Amino acid sequence: MIDLHYWPTPNGWKITIALEEMGLPYRVIPVNIGRGEQFKPGFLAIAPNNRMPAIVDDDPPGGGAPISVFESGAILLYLADKTRSFIPDDLRGRTAVHEWLMWQMGGLGPMAGQASHFAAYAPEKIPYAIERYMKEIERLFGVMERRLADRDYLAGEYSIADMAAVPWARGHERLKLDVAGFPKVLAWIARVSERPAVQRGLKVAAEMGAPLDDEAKKVLFGQGATPKAG
Repeated sequence: MIDLHYWPTPNGWKITIALEEMGLPYRVIPVNIGRGEQFKPGFLAIAPNNRMPAIVDDDPPGGGAPISVFESGAILLYLADKTRSFIPDDLRGRTAVHEWLMWQMGGLGPMAGQASHFAAYAPEKIPYAIERYMKEIERLFGVMERRLADRDYLAGEYSIADMAAVPWARGHERLKLDVAGFPKVLAWIARVSERPAVQRGLKVAAEMGAPLDDEAKKVLFGQGATPKAG
């Protein structure tokens, strides 16, 4: 059994999608990030960056004590290695998956997060910031468009790279991004989203998600070096 410390966000969806795709048994442990539960000592013991998701696998490959993993990209790699699925064994295929997973972790996710913050949550609308991040999202969609010109998935075969990227790419509607110029990306989003396991992963604990109130915004956007544990 895998304990999944989770909240329904794009980074959380990456892991529920992967767990559903891989057919692994798991138990959801809610981490209400709007109420500061990510600062509790028990969670920080497995996720020192105070960000969800995180997992604890009580049946790791090779046996032994349970293994905890934090950071969504690291979790995806761990699960792929555990199940020997959704990542190739050969060097070139594996490298391609690593490249596109890191691309999502360092680019698409952070840039979409910043675009969402300045467009929807910042107390003051700063046109420069909104334009800066929206243009970067457009650039990243252009990268995907070119990549998908001659293949169905980011790393060739469907992989954890697609599982990582699709929850963020689906957010183009919320950002009101003009995606008419990215038909390959839209087809890829539809192709991945139609998978039954992806649909199940996106629905996990969906009822827990809610619009951010003022208290939640203070918790999420006012963090310093030493936040108080909830």
